[in-house]
Amino acid sequence: MDKAHRHEELEEEAAKPFGLMGYFLTPGELMHACEKLKNAGYKDFDAQTPFPVHGLEKAMGLPPSKMPWIVLMAGATGLASAIALTWFVSVDYPLVISGKPSFSYQAYIPIMFELTVLFSAFGAFFGLWGMNRLPMFYHPSMKHPSFPRATDDAFFVTVEAKDPKYDASKTRKLLEELGAREIVEVTE
Repeated sequence: MDKAHRHEELEEEAAKPFGLMGYFLTPGELMHACEKLKNAGYKDFDAQTPFPVHGLEKAMGLPPSKMPWIVLMAGATGLASAIALTWFVSVDYPLVISGKPSFSYQAYIPIMFELTVLFSAFGAFFGLWGMNRLPMFYHPSMKHPSFPRATDDAFFVTVEAKDPKYDASKTRKLLEELGAREIVEVTE
């Protein structure tokens, strides 16, 4: 009896709607739809495209990326660690040649540059993975029957059910008015 009840709960959880999805055939149609969704007050919606669509982030009302700050902080950490390393080496194992000071930073400029670039690259790589929540092996949008076209010739928009303005019938009607094709409710 307990197992049957748990099985029913799992089926209810599995049938929980994630949102409504539809696709457009051109980037212009997608941009127009995203602008209209934003203007209608929707906040939790996403777009999947086969290639970058410039200006889409503005049409969706997304804030500026935090990536430049992540890369800057990683680069500053790399520079600081290079300075600390070279200072420590100069003090711990001093080479007194021709009366030079024990910490002659000019000789270490290449090391400082290289560690700054290395840490910046690590910050960009791991920062993107973290901000995009990668690796993501599954996403509910993959349940849309035409979703494989997202890597070829279709521009998808997903309005998530967690959006405060989400109402399945009203959202479907809005997507139909915007020209979305094959509107499907995907589940989690």
